[in-house]
Amino acid sequence: MQASGKNAGLGLALVSAAAFGGSGVAAKPLIEAGLDPLHMVWLRVAGGALVLSPLAWRHRDLVRRKPALLAGFGLIAVAGVQAFYFASLSRIPVGVALLLEYLGPALLLGYIRFVQRKPVTRAAAAGAAVAVVGLACVVEIWAGLSLDPLGVLLGLAAACCQAFYFVFADQGTDGEDVPDPLGVAAYGLIIGTVVMTVIARPWQIDWQVLGGNAEVAGAQVPGLVLLAWVVLIATVLAYLTGVVSVRRLSPQVAGVVACLEAVVATVLAWVLLGEHLSGPQVLGGALVLGGAFIAQSSRNRAPAGPEMDALDREKTTA
Repeated sequence: MQASGKNAGLGLALVSAAAFGGSGVAAKPLIEAGLDPLHMVWLRVAGGALVLSPLAWRHRDLVRRKPALLAGFGLIAVAGVQAFYFASLSRIPVGVALLLEYLGPALLLGYIRFVQRKPVTRAAAAGAAVAVVGLACVVEIWAGLSLDPLGVLLGLAAACCQAFYFVFADQGTDGEDVPDPLGVAAYGLIIGTVVMTVIARPWQIDWQVLGGNAEVAGAQVPGLVLLAWVVLIATVLAYLTGVVSVRRLSPQVAGVVACLEAVVATVLAWVLLGEHLSGPQVLGGALVLGGAFIAQSSRNRAPAGPEMDALDREKTTA
């Protein structure tokens, strides 16, 4: 039963990574059509919050039971990642900013090991290392070596926020009063919307862009269709499957599997947007896949516990 739950968690983590990775191919045409990037982020988060508002009402007791968790998830895991990432984009190349953001899983392992003082499996650590090397190839980090220091710091801040996404998603699972992950995701998007409203100033959105068409793979696609994809798939589906997968796996394993988002984004941009995929990027994608496989292999190892200790004592006294 436990193995089937872990397998389901891995499947959800893969769905989440694919959904998150598909946001770029729908958002970029809208941005190229004239929509401001921050406005795109606000529409994404606000749309997700609107769709999930019934879940928020259903789990309204979380506001009383877990206010700090909801605030942290909304401020850091939703608004923080978006705001710092787009701020870094204004100062450093896109590929480098993406790589810095996806250092989150590696930072997560350090947080678990040295702050929470919990063991980190060798498989998870090795998988994270391989995945980071693969990400460096996917985004071709060598294409932008003269980096703005502030841009790098902003990218690292996005990575820290991404690491805490997994921490908050797993928060409270050790106690009896376990918060529902779907409710946490719903309130996180609502709080993130409030924060992003201050940052993005959505009252300045050029709504005509959404009423027109944008080009995808040589075809004209209605802007509202692309927005619906970003909201329903790349936000609602991505966050819901993501937070549930962390509960079924672990933050360290789910974090490494999430690195696949960059691979999915790169491949979809190649297929749908005509962005060339170089040899090093193909190799990097294979390394990220390998890193995710190495990390998730640790989930099947049974941890040492009272039962194993009892067996050891029996063998010693026999």
